[in-house]
Amino acid sequence: MIRTARAVWRIGRVVVHGLHGLAVVLLRFPSLDVAGRQQRVQWWSIKLLRVMGIEVETVGTPRAGGTLVVANHVSWLDIAAIHATRPQVRFVAKSDVRAWPLVNRLVDAAATLYVERERRRDAMRVMHTIAEALAAGDAVGVFPEGTTGDGHALLPFHANLLQAAIAAEVPVQPVALRYRDATQAVSQAAAYIGDTSLAQSMWWIACAQGLVVRVQWLPAVGSRHADRRALAAHLHDQIALALGDETRPGEN
Repeated sequence: MIRTARAVWRIGRVVVHGLHGLAVVLLRFPSLDVAGRQQRVQWWSIKLLRVMGIEVETVGTPRAGGTLVVANHVSWLDIAAIHATRPQVRFVAKSDVRAWPLVNRLVDAAATLYVERERRRDAMRVMHTIAEALAAGDAVGVFPEGTTGDGHALLPFHANLLQAAIAAEVPVQPVALRYRDATQAVSQAAAYIGDTSLAQSMWWIACAQGLVVRVQWLPAVGSRHADRRALAAHLHDQIALALGDETRPGEN
């Protein structure tokens, strides 16, 4: 009973926080510069995790300047977890996110780049857009698994978007994300996989006790003249090692 009441309270606070964020985006963002918007993005991300009962544990240091940030993908909260420590990162997200009410406006506010994965030409367009952003000094984040995993083992990495870093000749920084809770070293509450709906995922997370997301920034890797498949395999190995996962499914 107490657990259910706590979960309802957390979700209620998330709704209020989401509406507050939407008001900031609609009313304040037009008058803010880039730094001001990024500051609000970081504030919003930190508070979102806090009201959901999630503690952020940061290890390592994000690289400044033009950087392709490559992370494993577990939850819809991954972006907030990274933005809590590096709000400058512009993420590449599936176009499906645009259909999420409320969330889509908040995601737009973080200067998100969208890709329609079913269309090869659109992927090429986004790759060129990412390369331009990187060359201009932006940090861009991608999830090379292409979908969310269960948090235990990494899925194969797709190498295509890594070509953007190679073209712009900027470093790639891998990030290892892991969620744990009071009873599990790898929390299943955070996994957003299969047919799980956003509402179901929010409920499971709200019910979890002692949920912690560990954001581990690993050393950046040079990309100049790199082979994208070899680079994908190396990044996969580095993140797998940080997660304690010795499996190597390879990459596509």
